[in-house]
Amino acid sequence: MIRLALRQFRTSAWTAVVGLVVVAAAVLATRPHLADAAAAARRACGSEPHCPALTAFALDNTAARTVFGLVVIVAPALIGAFWGAPLVAREFEAGTHRLVWAQSISRSRWLAVKLAVVGPATVVATALLSALVTWWAAPLDHAAAAVYGTFDQRDIVPIGYALFAFAFGVAAGLTIRRTLPAMAVTLAGLLAVRIVVTEWIRPLVVAPRVVSMPLDPDTTGYGWGGNILLGVGPSTLQPTTPDIPNAWIQSVRVVDAAGAPLTDQALKATCPTLGQGPRGPAGPVPEAVRQQMHDCVARIGEHHHEVVTYQPGDRYWTFQWWELALFVLLTALLCGYACYRLRRFRG
Repeated sequence: MIRLALRQFRTSAWTAVVGLVVVAAAVLATRPHLADAAAAARRACGSEPHCPALTAFALDNTAARTVFGLVVIVAPALIGAFWGAPLVAREFEAGTHRLVWAQSISRSRWLAVKLAVVGPATVVATALLSALVTWWAAPLDHAAAAVYGTFDQRDIVPIGYALFAFAFGVAAGLTIRRTLPAMAVTLAGLLAVRIVVTEWIRPLVVAPRVVSMPLDPDTTGYGWGGNILLGVGPSTLQPTTPDIPNAWIQSVRVVDAAGAPLTDQALKATCPTLGQGPRGPAGPVPEAVRQQMHDCVARIGEHHHEVVTYQPGDRYWTFQWWELALFVLLTALLCGYACYRLRRFRG
């Protein structure tokens, strides 16, 4: 049974090997130049943490960083769609599962062997890919000082995503018993779960830090304060996001001494002419408008201040390990569901 599972997985395994070799070749070919450019930028900057040389270095390599990041993001989806979904669904479509079960192979052992062959391959392939990209991007990540910006493309969380996608594909294949629909459901399911975890669950893992600071009339702007996608919500003051290296800024709000947010009514009462006047083509802001904005923020700042909610960079690995554990748990639950579903299968 193990030999049969290995033979069935052989083509997929070689495809993964070729893909890893291509990525490794690209990494080895470009990493020395990237490291030299980063070293030159650091020498030009000296001890200054933010300077034009580091900014230019990061901008010059944005395209390559994006491409390598997309490779890591897409890999779990491909594993789920092409390794997980067909693993069982293809057997049902071809009817070969009956032949195997007729050879005194139990259903549970049949599925367990398949999972034992492809599951470790999923871990190894994703771990190697993530390690290659993480090592390649280290100079850029250090220059950007924004570790959470590439959180799902680095280190160990891609392993959890790949395992979950693989298990989700297996469960979808067992439920639907058709390869192509199972592949589509796997991709949609992975995307939905990733969005839920990123937007709603991850921010709840650790209580964020909160820091208060006075409003700066020179950097605070005026803009849309509601949901841009839904087109609702009033315009309000927009403080500039503070520069906290490697921090995950969750929110920047304007509140009063009691912690209540700045209301549209209070803003209009204090600054009745803000946002009024003719709207011309984009260009330099007139000095009169700039001064009006400055005076408005200064008046608002007498009773309100800026509150920043963020996660510091030293919690990065806490989030990495927690999210890996979450997706491993989801993987175990999906594998358990697959075994339960297979035992109840009639055919």
